[in-house]
Amino acid sequence: MNIEKKPRPKPGIPTATMGDIVFLLLIFFMATTIFKQENGLDVTLPRAEASKKQNNEQLANIWVDQKGRVSINDKLIYLSDVQNVMKRRLESNPLLIVSFKADSRVRYEIMNSIMEELKAINAVRVVFSSDVETATP
Repeated sequence: MNIEKKPRPKPGIPTATMGDIVFLLLIFFMATTIFKQENGLDVTLPRAEASKKQNNEQLANIWVDQKGRVSINDKLIYLSDVQNVMKRRLESNPLLIVSFKADSRVRYEIMNSIMEELKAINAVRVVFSSDVETATP
């Protein structure tokens, strides 16, 4: 009588459901990821009756808080550095729009200084952002 040995199964990792697992992990991470938006400084924006959304790729946000601190796209800078920073941004994107997000209690002298710095480098495309106020009948 001839007894044949059965071949032993080779050890290995089953990969039949690997695609399903990767897909589920991808969905999980997409659903739980929080995308950071620009925070800027803590400001209370003035109220407005109407506003228009701008393309974020074309915007450079300048935040000015009540104490007069200046932040450009989440980077705190000195008032004297506004011209240098914005000049570099304007050279890389000539269609750049400067968006002011200033606290409603900021002193006019600070805003005027920033505007003069921008005017010196010919950054004249300026938008003043505000909170939208709903009209009451």
